[in-house]
Amino acid sequence: MRKFLKEKLGLTDSGVSAVMKSSVLSFAVNVGYMAFMMIAMYFGNNILNGTDKAAWHYIFIIGMITAITYIIVDREYVNTYDATYAESAELRFEIADRIKQLPLSYFSKHNLSDLAQTIMQDVLDIEHAMSHAMPRCIGYSAFLCVTAILLFISKWELALSIVIPLLIGFLLMFFTKNSQTKWTGKYFWKTRENTETFQETIEMQREIKSYGLIEEYYIKTAKALGDLEKLRIKTELMQGMPLLLSVTFMKITLGAVALVSSVLLNANKVEIIFVIGFLLAGVRLVDAVGAIEESFAELFYLDARVNRINELRNTEIQRGKDVNLSNFDITLENIHFAYNDKTKVIDGISFVAKQNEVTAIVGPSGCGKSTLLRLISRLYDYDEGKIIIDGYNIKDISTESLFENISFVFQDVILFNASIMDNIRIGRLDATDEEVKEAAILANCHEFIEKMPDGYNTLIGENGGKLSGGERQRISIARAFLKNAPIILLDEISSSLDVENELKIQNSLNKLIAGKTVIIISHRLKSIEKADKIVVMNEGKIDNVGTHTELVKNSKLYRRLIEKSDLTETFIY
Repeated sequence: MRKFLKEKLGLTDSGVSAVMKSSVLSFAVNVGYMAFMMIAMYFGNNILNGTDKAAWHYIFIIGMITAITYIIVDREYVNTYDATYAESAELRFEIADRIKQLPLSYFSKHNLSDLAQTIMQDVLDIEHAMSHAMPRCIGYSAFLCVTAILLFISKWELALSIVIPLLIGFLLMFFTKNSQTKWTGKYFWKTRENTETFQETIEMQREIKSYGLIEEYYIKTAKALGDLEKLRIKTELMQGMPLLLSVTFMKITLGAVALVSSVLLNANKVEIIFVIGFLLAGVRLVDAVGAIEESFAELFYLDARVNRINELRNTEIQRGKDVNLSNFDITLENIHFAYNDKTKVIDGISFVAKQNEVTAIVGPSGCGKSTLLRLISRLYDYDEGKIIIDGYNIKDISTESLFENISFVFQDVILFNASIMDNIRIGRLDATDEEVKEAAILANCHEFIEKMPDGYNTLIGENGGKLSGGERQRISIARAFLKNAPIILLDEISSSLDVENELKIQNSLNKLIAGKTVIIISHRLKSIEKADKIVVMNEGKIDNVGTHTELVKNSKLYRRLIEKSDLTETFIY
């Protein structure tokens, strides 16, 4: 039962427990409400039979029931809403923790706005359903079953007159589930698509304005909003019509009770008190089934959101054990990798990057150089082969253990909307301010940082929007200096640097890489001529491996790359 609820409602274990408790309280509340009707029947029956008791007797019973019901209602309210807020936090933490464990390849196939919507809006929708629909569905359903059994025990003919219309009305609603979930699913994904469109429009304002695309994007956005509104109306109709028809049909219940009662009364097979009682029960049960159907409609609406969360839960994560590495040679054995089944990016790569050496990877654009670094750092998991560090296949090493030993400077720098000090300190969170500044000096950042309004405490905006490309690159390099990991992976670190800054950083790097395993990608071949080993790649495969001198003799591709590099550096506009 718990597993079923967790899967179907998208809750955590604690959330399932809370819903079950709230359902029990909801059931108890309905029993309390029904008790008033039972007291009324009891009172009426005593009057009809001439065995009426003193008024205080009924007042006492009603007072007791009222007090108990009030306590339960209050407990239900507090329990449900406290549990709901706790579950929202717990579910968001669970999703965030899951996202943290996902490989980078997952994010290349999914929109970030989609993940943000899952954490915020989808959980918010589940939060509302948990506080209203979920306990009501379970509690009311249990109440209906118990009440139906009692009605059949009392008078099966009248019980049928209540149960049959309610059952038909409920089935009419339930059998339209697939249609409802289909349309709510369409609306869900259309909303996601529009969110991505809006985010793109906001992020691309510079390009949109500079290329005169304002009107085109206005029309595109307006159409997206219009299509979404039309789909919303269709979705609400597809959900609202079955609910309306079902509730309308259930109104027949009271008429059916009256009709069957009249026949039974005429045949002297029932007492008037039972007729009154069944009419009261019918009113209560019609309201209860109506509430259940509204709750089911909300759960149908929730279906796509729950499926999205379950998809995250079921996505394969990177596993491994914590290990202490002591040797940092990196051995690649017949590595294969494809972003999808049709596009193989790495095709049988094998080489060794030794500790205390610099291994450079060069090759034409798109040959898989950056992808290879992501495989070595386990940001992606390779499909075949092995990458071995200190005798361990990196797939058997936990990402935490692996990342502790790797400093990675990406070509595309990502910075946080925080101070420069905090952005550099990401390299090592326990670093002192002085250590951060020392890393900044090595990365040739200190001079431009000191000129900023608040120095190292200057906020740099979203993704470092207040810094130039070269300044952002140097902040990223400062992180690597601060981390001082035994494995250093550098991906086109000079892409945003001028010649002067590149020379200064190269001098600092020479101090940093001593005794470490260094793998570097660079399109400026002059900068890697003295590397201990150069791996030449082409179309996902190794063309040749050797020193600069060896490759000039043995690799036609390497010579061609040098020629193109020389032409680029001597080109005059």
